[in-house]
Amino acid sequence: MTSTFITAGPFAGQKPGTSGLRKKTAQFRAPHYLECFVQAIFDAVGARGKVLVLGGDGRFFGREAAGIILRMAAANGVARVIVGRAGLLSTPAASHLIRLNGADGGIVLSASHNPGGEDGDFGVKYNIANGGPAPESVTAAIHAASETLTGYRMSDLPAPDLDLIGDTTLDGMAVQIVDPVLDYAELMERLFDFDAIRAMIAGGFTLQFDAMCAVTGPYAVDILERRLGAAPGSVVNAVPLPDFGGMHPDPNPTWASDLYELMLSDRAPDFGAASDGDGDRNMIVGRGSYVNPSDSLAVLAAHAHRAPGYAGGLKGIARSMPTSTAADRVAAALGIEAHETPTGWKFFGNLLDAGRATICGEESFGTGSDHVREKDGLWAVLLWLNVLAATGKGVGDLLAGHWRQFGRTFYSRHDYEALPVPQAEAAMAELRGHLATLPGRSVAGMLVTAADDFAYADPVDGSVSKGQGLRVIFADGARIVLRLSGTGTEGATLRLYLERHCDDPDQFDTDPQLMLAPVIEAAEALAGIARHTGRPAPDVIT
Repeated sequence: MTSTFITAGPFAGQKPGTSGLRKKTAQFRAPHYLECFVQAIFDAVGARGKVLVLGGDGRFFGREAAGIILRMAAANGVARVIVGRAGLLSTPAASHLIRLNGADGGIVLSASHNPGGEDGDFGVKYNIANGGPAPESVTAAIHAASETLTGYRMSDLPAPDLDLIGDTTLDGMAVQIVDPVLDYAELMERLFDFDAIRAMIAGGFTLQFDAMCAVTGPYAVDILERRLGAAPGSVVNAVPLPDFGGMHPDPNPTWASDLYELMLSDRAPDFGAASDGDGDRNMIVGRGSYVNPSDSLAVLAAHAHRAPGYAGGLKGIARSMPTSTAADRVAAALGIEAHETPTGWKFFGNLLDAGRATICGEESFGTGSDHVREKDGLWAVLLWLNVLAATGKGVGDLLAGHWRQFGRTFYSRHDYEALPVPQAEAAMAELRGHLATLPGRSVAGMLVTAADDFAYADPVDGSVSKGQGLRVIFADGARIVLRLSGTGTEGATLRLYLERHCDDPDQFDTDPQLMLAPVIEAAEALAGIARHTGRPAPDVIT
């Protein structure tokens, strides 16, 4: 081994959030910054002798970062690294490779749905041996290591050519460069009835998938067009670009507006979907029918048995606390467990590993199952296609039938982005200050029955996570949730979640913002968001 110890660091603020460490790309490119954080990972997890997976979403600096990490892995005694060709791996594909190969963990290079490019964002996340994001005990150890290190180890040899699939070595470390799509696509074929989906498409069913110039492009082209027979060009923005083509790769009606508007027009195909930067999120839109993520989770849970991989039924359903309670009603009807966790996919890991949940979802356009330990955008798209093929129904009809059976949970999220931190914290503080005295009070004509700062006790390992979001629950089951996002890199993002259930079919087609108007009024009365931020309306409504 020929390596050098380079004295540097420590850097303040290298504390991983809900999905790793995210900063501006310029920060990660600053001298020694990336290297010190990666060294903290290696020190915290004990890199020597380990087998790791490495890849990312193709954003600017990703290939260079992968080469740096490979050289550091060799210098730190890692035994083998499995890396996607060109440094590409969707986040769910990386999770699958960790599990498939019995690896000790993996490093994912992504800032998920955040914009990319030289002036955009970058991120580094460590996943553990089950394929899921590192739990808080591991991220705390990484943060502690980042505060005390004095430098990092780097091989003196160059990184291998990441475009050449095959086995090679780097300074005594085995490097296996793999097709990033193949193993993942084969997993999808085992989970879903590709013959039924293929027959539906051959019968005239049309679709459009927007990869948003991000990592799912190659996956979607291979699976949807080549394996399932969708027309060439059904996958748009299919080539991953370092700056995502200037797009904001977040699959929601605001940032995937071209697809959204197409699906609501008279030119719409039967089915539309989009995914994000690293492939773990999804947006589903039928012809004239937008499906909010909370409803998507509930519908998929109700129909999952129609796919071969879930024919035996579900063990449980888990959702993040801000996600609507629609999935809870499905769990009750199926007689299975329903779990409410903090935001962050890592909180689902124990439930999945323990067999307490099969399908999980977050309102932030994330859905997944126990096939990996990450949310999975393309998986959700394929499950929707499987259900449509099995039922012979369109998206709108399937959604309407679900509401007739379970009622409609009207739901929306209001995002106030890039706020000055004091403004966001002032709104949080105002609502927090009201919590203790709210039960029994009437706000905007609605009776409050409960209010708290959500704390989660993991039913598997007993760990407790506090301060996970402010909740106000009303007598009719309506809810307000307010929390600060942990995924931004600039200022603070304040998220307001609004929910109200309705069992009256005559109101199912009402505009959600209209149905939620009393809840929105109550939220402003309690938190004073407009007053604290000076913004009369949110930046993004989903």
